Amino acid sequence: MGVFDKLGKALGGNKELDVEEYMQSAEMSNVDVMNEPADFYIKPVALSQESDVALIEKELNKKNIILLNIQELSKRPNTLKGIIQTLKEYVSKIDGDIARIDEEKLLITPKKVKIIKSKKPAER
Repeated sequence: MGVFDKLGKALGGNKELDVEEYMQSAEMSNVDVMNEPADFYIKPVALSQESDVALIEKELNKKNIILLNIQELSKRPNTLKGIIQTLKEYVSKIDGDIARIDEEKLLITPKKVKIIKSKKPAER
């Protein structure tokens, strides 16, 4: 009999505790058991519709940095252009920053986090 079995029986449970099942459960989906909670996070977000802007704004208000994948909306350039303009205006209002990393990704930062956009020449 394992430790978890004994613990389950001691707590009055009669069902065996499956650790793998517990770790993959919904309540553990956002828990990082290896590290202490961070003050801020870099969060990947896939932009698929206009309503995703609200999620991005919410995360920026929590001071998280957004790594935005725009690949899905690149098939609808007018919609993408409008959303990016909305994000630029919001980021400007909160004193954040926004920059394109490549054809499919943007980096969006919260208040008082700036992105250095000029490239330094490689040192030899």
